[in-house]
Amino acid sequence: MKSVVRIGTRGSQLALWQADWVKNNLETRHPGLEVILEVIKTKGDKMLEGPLATVGGKGLFVKEIEDALLEGRIDLAVHSMKDVPMEVPNPLWIPAITEREDPRDVLISRNGATLADLPEGARIGTSSVRRQAQLLHYRSDLRIIPLRGNINTRLQKLETEGLDAIVLAAAGIKRMGWEAKITQYLSYEISLPAIGQGALGIECRREDTPINQLAARLNHGATALAVTAERAFLRRLEGGCQTPIACYGEVQGQHLHLTGLVSTKDGKIRVRAHTLGRSDRGEKLGIELAEQILARGGKEILNVL
Repeated sequence: MKSVVRIGTRGSQLALWQADWVKNNLETRHPGLEVILEVIKTKGDKMLEGPLATVGGKGLFVKEIEDALLEGRIDLAVHSMKDVPMEVPNPLWIPAITEREDPRDVLISRNGATLADLPEGARIGTSSVRRQAQLLHYRSDLRIIPLRGNINTRLQKLETEGLDAIVLAAAGIKRMGWEAKITQYLSYEISLPAIGQGALGIECRREDTPINQLAARLNHGATALAVTAERAFLRRLEGGCQTPIACYGEVQGQHLHLTGLVSTKDGKIRVRAHTLGRSDRGEKLGIELAEQILARGGKEILNVL
């Protein structure tokens, strides 16, 4: 077993919290192990203007970290699973997905108004086409304003850019200890989460057995089954960051409940479906749910986008 382990992470406050959580867990489970955080700046951290969908998508936040893994400069990487592209380059893989934090989206409004109570034509900040489509489906009068940056930056922009509210992931807000800032937790009926939202993925070199053994102990079985199904759903749809796609799975006993959504960006046309099956069939359930949505009109939506 190695005595020193190097974790690659982005440098935002939230990314460092997440990496530090993994560090503390590893050191607690393995007395004598030293874990060092290596901050790596990704392309997504440098490109702060424009929606992610148009500047490169999910890979913007992981490529430089994966390069460090491939070159042996770090031993493992900690990612938000919602940022991990569908294809992980060989010889890398994700042997562990941690227990999920609250996967919901949250509304933080300037004056404490809920989504239903915001004034007509309210300006809501988000650069997620998934959130945009669902917000506009719920209230077509809303004005969606592109919003980039880390959590701190987005909270500042709520006050400085004339926004009425912003929508963020509950997981990040709660990990930072800022629950008091949340105005409203958005139900899954209003805003179905992004694939993998709230879960962390540990990425390693497949052949590095000692590191894989360390990482595997952080795996949360139920979360891994759910996220695997969600990613299978997205992979079958061949959707990217420019497509409003959402999926959320939840294991209850021996069963997995899986709900998926495909929408136009304006939220006017969408297909939403649900399936239930044995939790050990997660990947197949994700594919089956995608096929169901494609057959009910999702294919036409995706062809237009």
